[in-house]
Formats: sequence, structure tokens, C-alpha cells
Amino acid sequence: MTHSQTINDQVEKSRKRWDTQIPIEYRQEPEQMPSGAIGKDGFLYLGFTRTGRKSILHRMEKRTPLFAQKALYHDEALPDLPCVTMISTSGCVLQGDRMVLSINVGENAFASVNTQSATKVHSMDKNYGAQIQFIQLHDNSYLEYLPDPLILHRNARFVNDTVIDYKRNATLIYSEVIIPGRRYHHENELNGFDYYSSTVSAKDESGNIVFKEQIVLKPKEHPMTELGVMGGFQIIGTIFILTPVENISSIQAAFKAYYGKDCCYGMSTLPAESGLIFKILANDSSIIKKHIRKVWAMTRKVVLNAELPPPFIWKQ
Repeated sequence: MTHSQTINDQVEKSRKRWDTQIPIEYRQEPEQMPSGAIGKDGFLYLGFTRTGRKSILHRMEKRTPLFAQKALYHDEALPDLPCVTMISTSGCVLQGDRMVLSINVGENAFASVNTQSATKVHSMDKNYGAQIQFIQLHDNSYLEYLPDPLILHRNARFVNDTVIDYKRNATLIYSEVIIPGRRYHHENELNGFDYYSSTVSAKDESGNIVFKEQIVLKPKEHPMTELGVMGGFQIIGTIFILTPVENISSIQAAFKAYYGKDCCYGMSTLPAESGLIFKILANDSSIIKKHIRKVWAMTRKVVLNAELPPPFIWKQ
């Protein structure tokens, strides 16, 4: 089966599941333009391979509104690491948008992928926005995929499926940061979105699903401020680390559970000795980013024995 066929099969599986998962009141077609129409059906494929000491972005396929800049080599600690920034020409997610991102990292290759800015999911009165992320990691590959936060505007509906197909000797660092509304924008903006779902699953070379996590948030039906959900915090960050078993204990030992007024966080192992998951709650996105960078830096140090450069001014 070709990579394109694999992606198409995954897209079809996700869309069939959405048809049963998404509440029926969020499936109406937008009046302006049907869901998945031209300009609302984005696709981006990034293929990385190793050539000598260097890894390169050897293949890119794109369909508006998704795009990516050429690979840059600005990481002083890893000068052979291609760094790619993804771009959305629409600048946001609108009702009826259907986006597909596929990242393929070849044997012994390295890559770092991020986004131009936060992803803003706009208010909706019909349908929903959806994204599928397909990540494939080959033998001894290494990928850092740390997109900027996802901001859910009032009355937004968004579904995100992340499917990881990887070899157990590869390493993936993947983060999600969810901001439930634009602070100070409107009195009903905080937790004013309609629906959010994120599913992350990983399958190893044996074909076994090593873990699957799903978050479904419907704050208008089930308040997020309840104890055991978000409590007094507003922003949630998660970082998934898939890495060989010999790296797990060193990374985990550096992060003890913490609960305070500014934030709370904890790290635990993923099933089947596949890696680690770190979750953090806070009221300030800068705090979330700071701690995610600490986990990112420690993982890079353990796996590659390389330091993480300081963040760009506009990324702090």
C-alpha cells in the first residue's frame, strides 16, 4: 500500500467516525460554501530523508490553504536539523474546513516542524472544522513537532485526529496547547466554544496500537471549571514523547508532579513502555510554553545529547 493510499484510508476512517461522533446539530452544511470545498480542503505532505550527515525536506505536496516554508538550518546545537514552519494562507479555521497534514521522517533522518502562529478556530453557526495529522517515523528517526496553541473562539467546533505510525527505536516529541477563548474579548468568550475533540493514537511496527487518548470537551453541557476537569485553571498543555524504553526513566526523573497557584503538572508513562505523557494546567500560556520547553529540552538532551537553543522573541 502506498503512502497516499494509507493517508486516504485514514482520512476515510476519521470522517466516518466523525459522522457518528459529532452531534447532529453540528453537521449542517454552511450556506456560504459546502464543507471540504475548494479552498476548504487543505493538504500538506512533508517528507524528510537523510543524505550524508544532513537531513533534508526532500518532498513537499500542498493544497491551499496549507503551505510550508523551505527547510532552514538555524539550530546551532543541531546544524544538520531541517526546521520547517507550516503556514495557513487563510490564517484561521472556519466552519466546514477539512485539513490533512502528513509528516514522514525516513530512516535515520531528523526533522523539526512548527507553525507560524497560533491556530485560531473562528466562531461557527453551521458545521465544524476538522484536522487529521498523520505522522510516520522510520527506523532511528527523530521528529520534533510542536505547533503553537490552538485558540477556540466562542461557538467554535473543532475535531483533531492525530495518527502515529512509528518504529520503536524512533523518537517523537509532539505537543498540544488548548486555549478556550480569547482573553478579555467578550464576557462569554472563556469556555464559550461548542465542541472540541482530540484523539491521539500510536501504532508500532508490529501493527499493535500502543496507546490511544481522546479528549472531548463540551463546556456548555459539562462545565470545565469543575473539580477534576480544569478547576480554577483555563489553559491545558500536553506533550507526548515516544522514545526507546532506555530513555524513559532519565526523562521522567527530571519532572516531579507539582500543584500550585500558577500551574499544576505531572508526567506519567504511556502504555507498552512506548514513552511518556506530560500534562500541565495554567492560566497563562507563557507558563505552559515554558514548561513544555523544559520537557522538550530534556528529551532532546537524553536522546541526542544536544541543547535546545533559546526561543525566538516572538515565540516566548
